[in-house]
Amino acid sequence: MRLGLPIIIAIVAVSAIGFLATHPPGSSTSPTPTAEARAPSPAVPVAAPPSAMPANDPARNAPPKSADAATVPQRAPSPPAAAAPAVAAAMRGDPAQGASVFRKCQVCHSLQAGKTLQGPSLAGIVGRKSGQQPNFNYSDAMKQANLTWDAATLDAYLIDPQKVVPGNHMPFPGLKSQHERDDVIAYLAGGTASAQAMPGMAHAPAPAAATAQPSTAAPPPPAAAAGSASAPSADLSDIRYTLRTGIAEGRMVFLGVGGAIDGKVNPELTAAEGQGVQITLINGEGAEHDIALPDENAKSPRVTGKGASTTLAFRAGKPGDFVYFCSTPGHRQAGMEGKFSVTAKPPAQALAQADISREPTDVPPPIGKRGPQIVRVDLQTSEVEGRLANDVTFGFWTFNGKVPGPMLRVRVGDTVEVHLKNAAESSMIHSVDFHAATGPGGGAAALQVDPGDEKSMKFKALVPGLYVYHCATPMVAEHIANGMYGMILVEPEEGLPKVDHEFYVMQGEVYTDAAFGQHGSQEFSVEKLLNERPEYFVLNGAVGALTKLHPLRAKVGESVRIYFGVGGPNFTSAFHVIGEIFEKVYDGGGLQGRVSRGIQTVTVPPGGATVVEFTPVVPGNFIIVDHALARMERGLAGMLIVEGPPNPAIYDGKVMPGMGH
Repeated sequence: MRLGLPIIIAIVAVSAIGFLATHPPGSSTSPTPTAEARAPSPAVPVAAPPSAMPANDPARNAPPKSADAATVPQRAPSPPAAAAPAVAAAMRGDPAQGASVFRKCQVCHSLQAGKTLQGPSLAGIVGRKSGQQPNFNYSDAMKQANLTWDAATLDAYLIDPQKVVPGNHMPFPGLKSQHERDDVIAYLAGGTASAQAMPGMAHAPAPAAATAQPSTAAPPPPAAAAGSASAPSADLSDIRYTLRTGIAEGRMVFLGVGGAIDGKVNPELTAAEGQGVQITLINGEGAEHDIALPDENAKSPRVTGKGASTTLAFRAGKPGDFVYFCSTPGHRQAGMEGKFSVTAKPPAQALAQADISREPTDVPPPIGKRGPQIVRVDLQTSEVEGRLANDVTFGFWTFNGKVPGPMLRVRVGDTVEVHLKNAAESSMIHSVDFHAATGPGGGAAALQVDPGDEKSMKFKALVPGLYVYHCATPMVAEHIANGMYGMILVEPEEGLPKVDHEFYVMQGEVYTDAAFGQHGSQEFSVEKLLNERPEYFVLNGAVGALTKLHPLRAKVGESVRIYFGVGGPNFTSAFHVIGEIFEKVYDGGGLQGRVSRGIQTVTVPPGGATVVEFTPVVPGNFIIVDHALARMERGLAGMLIVEGPPNPAIYDGKVMPGMGH
C-alpha cells in the first residue's frame, strides 16, 4: 500500500510525541520484547470465580487481574501439525475457558505468589522445577520427581498425576479432555508473572494478541457468571471485547481481536442497556494509547510499549449511538475512533431451574420387628446445576441428585453394604463418611471414587441414633458446602414409637462468589468458605425449598417427628419451630439416652443431629427457623402448615396479614 506523504508525516509525528512523552532524554530505550518473544497466550479474564480440584500439585486458585476475552471466545491458531500437541497447548488453548477449568483447582492451589493452601501456589508454575515452592511440605515422591513444569510435563501430569509422579498425594483423577488441558495450561501461562515465552515454544508463531501485562485499570465490578449479572441488569451476562492498536488503511486505528470483530478496523461495539462491558486494549505498535467513552463516563489508563495492555470495565447506560476513541493528542484525528451502540434492554429470559431440594416427606418407612440383616445402600454422586433461589442456580454436588442425600434407615446390628458410584460426568473424586460407622474415615478411607468408577465397603451399625453422612474428599468442607451431606437412622431393636408424620430436614450453607440474591448461575467461592462468610443459609438445599416448594403438612392432633441435622460445614443451628414446643427431644440424635421434654430450641452443631416430636393443637403456619434469626434474611426458613378447626381455648387471636403465619 502506498501512503501519501502528509499521512506518513502525521503518523511519524504522533508516534514520536508518544515516544518522547514516555522516554525522556537520558532514559533507557531498550526495546520492549516483541509479541514473538512473549508467551503466546492472550490475557486472562478479570473475573473467573470458583469451584474445585483437589490437592497436592499442579493447578489452583483465584484468577490473575488482567483481562482479555473476545465477544465470542476463540481458540488461538494451532501450531504446525509437526509440533507436539502438549508443547503447543498454550498456543491453541483458550485462557478464558481455562479459567473455568481452573475452578476445579482453586480450593487447593492459589495463583498468588507464596500463598499456600492444601497444595502449593501455582504462580509462575510454567518453567519451575517440581517440589521447589518455599514453605510447602511436599510429599517425598514430589520432592524426588525432578520435573520441570513445561507445557508437555503439565499436560502429561494433568492426564494422570499418579502415573507421572507415582506415590504423590494429589487426590485428583486427571483431566481426560485435551481441550480442558490446553485451556488450563494457557490460563496458567497467562497467569505467570513474567512475560517470557513458555519453555519449548520460543519458535511458535505469535497469536493475534500478544500476552497482556497486568492491568493498570481500576478493578472492574465483579463480572457475572454466564447467565448472570449485577443489578440493575440481573438477566444479562457481561460482554467482553479486545482491541489492538495498529496502522491500517493509511491511518492509526483500533483493530478487533477475536470473535465477530476479529480483524475489523475500528469495529462497532455493541451492548444492551445495563449490561456490563469489559474492553481490553493491547498496544500493537508501541506508541502511547488509551480508549475513552465519554458518554459512558469511562476512560482507560494509557498503555505504552508494544504488548502492554489495560482493561476498562463499565456498565452500558442509556440506549443510543456513541463513540469510542483514543484521547492521546492527535490520535483521534489520525483515525482512532469507532462506534459504540447501546440497544434497549431485552426482555428477561426465563432461567431453567432444576429442583434439587429433597422433599421432607422422603423418609423410608419404619423397620419394624426383625432380626439383623445385610442392608444394601446404593449412592451415586453427581454434579448438577440446580435451583438455589428464584432465578438463581448453582452447581451442586449431590448424593442421588438431591440435597440432602437420601435418608437411610437400618436397625442396630444390621450390616450396611455401601455401593458408591461416581457419575462419569463428574469432575471430582467423591466419597462418603458415615458418622454411624466405626472404622477409618467412617468408610471414606475405602470409598474415594474416581469419575465413572464404583467402590463398596461394609460396616456394622453398632449404636442406635440419627447420624450425618457426608463426602470426605479434600477439601472436605467444599464438598459439604456444595451439598454432599445426608443422614442415616439406626433404629433400636424395638424401633421407635409410631407417629403420624415423619419429616427429614437438614440445614446447610452455600458460598457463592456473587452476593445473596444476584440472579443467574452462581459460582462457588473458596475464599468465602475459608473465611466462613456464606451468602446463603438453606434448609434442604435451597431458598424456599420448605416454604414455597415442599412445605411440611399435618393436621391438628396429628403427631409429628422431625429428623433434623446440620450438614454445615461451619455453622451451628439453634433449631426452633415458631409457635410450637417440642414435647420430646432425643438429645444429639441419640436414641438410647436421655429424652428431654418441653424444649423450645435445640442446639445442633455441624455434623450433628437431633430428633424432635410434638403434636400441633391449633391450625396455622408454623415457621421453621434457626434462631440465629438474621439467617432468615439469607434464605433459611421452612414451613409446617397445620390444618384443622381453631381452638380458641388455647389460641384466640386473628392472624394479621403479612405476618407469614
